[in-house]
Amino acid sequence: MLQAILFVAAQSNWSLTPILSDNKCSMPKAPSDPPALPHKWQFSPRFKRNAFGWRSDTPIQRIKEALAEIRQVGKKDLVLAAEGAIMLLGKLSPALMGVDSSSGALGSWVNRAIETLTPVIANAPVTPAVRQKWMRKLWQALDEDEMPYIESLGDYWGELCTGPELASTWADELLPTVQSVWSPNASGHGYFKGTTACLSALLAAGRHEELLALIATARHPWWHDRRWGVKALVAMGRRAEALRYAEEPAGINDPQWQIAQTCEEILLSSGMADEAYRRYAVVANESTTNLATFRAICKKYPHKLPADVLHDLVASTPGNEGKWFAAAKDAGLYLVAMDLIQRSPADPRTLTRAARDFCTSQPSFATECALAALRWISRGHGYEMTAGEVQEAFDALIAATHATGADVQRAKTQVQDLITGSPAQRFMLAALQRSLLNI
Repeated sequence: MLQAILFVAAQSNWSLTPILSDNKCSMPKAPSDPPALPHKWQFSPRFKRNAFGWRSDTPIQRIKEALAEIRQVGKKDLVLAAEGAIMLLGKLSPALMGVDSSSGALGSWVNRAIETLTPVIANAPVTPAVRQKWMRKLWQALDEDEMPYIESLGDYWGELCTGPELASTWADELLPTVQSVWSPNASGHGYFKGTTACLSALLAAGRHEELLALIATARHPWWHDRRWGVKALVAMGRRAEALRYAEEPAGINDPQWQIAQTCEEILLSSGMADEAYRRYAVVANESTTNLATFRAICKKYPHKLPADVLHDLVASTPGNEGKWFAAAKDAGLYLVAMDLIQRSPADPRTLTRAARDFCTSQPSFATECALAALRWISRGHGYEMTAGEVQEAFDALIAATHATGADVQRAKTQVQDLITGSPAQRFMLAALQRSLLNI
């Protein structure tokens, strides 16, 4: 057929150009791959504005799930994981607006999320233009953080810039506003959401002297800002000056433990462990429990004997020696532990638990623990003790006494001697009356 057309065209002097150039008659093109669909993040619809009620347990769980999802994606695609991290940070504050955060648990999880997501964003291999675009999104999230929830993001601004050039660009952008709000003639309280981000960017850009000069103009020399001056001095190798700078008289609201931690770190990194221990160990490592404090110091200062650490901790809290009972027990210093619970109160429940746990391995120690538990209960110590808990302490005493082979009747007499008529003692008598009669 095509040959016939060509023959007729040749005979009639026709031009085939219009026919061949017509779109309808052109050769069909090979089908192209369809455009890739954007990744669908499962956490995204769960973080809509005002997505949660006043309870904090559900949003905490959602934050955990989002972090897990981003980590999973990051195993295959670092850039996509970083984009997910930026999306989550932008959604957090609007979604959490109605949540009751008074317990501090939610705030802790948000801070943990920021700490976790920062390296995800910083380590993603992207061009400077893309990173600047990301930084703009993060700045928008920080600037619109009303509660605030993600204000600690500013602490990581220099790290997120991943280089002195971009960090310097952001420092230049934020610096005029910081200078304005810190000006002696400025009205208001001199607050700007980008202050910490600016200080962090100056540090990352290597503009250390400029950073120190800026902090010197602050209307209120709070530690929250001055800590960046310490970091600048350390970065310049001026550690002794950094230590003096950190130790300058602080405001009444400055966190002494944070200052102590900073000074301790400077001394430890300078190879001055003994001075760090002597001056800062107790305050810098204070934790939620005395046992946790003891363990933290022992871990950080392995050259110190646990007995010496415990001695120093006990000396730091005169009148509260019994509070260090669990630390002494944990270190196997049983004689020291028994001495501590004679000198000041310890939690009766902790003492009863120790009496049960050591009934077989350290029966003498267990006996003293159980007897101390009953003694401190008789003096009114122990929060909302129940009759059942009094009975548990007494049972632990009898079991430990049997284990030592001592006279059970003597143990009974020791308990009876504790009961002389106070309200707490009458409560003990009612709880133990049957047990005392049956022995």
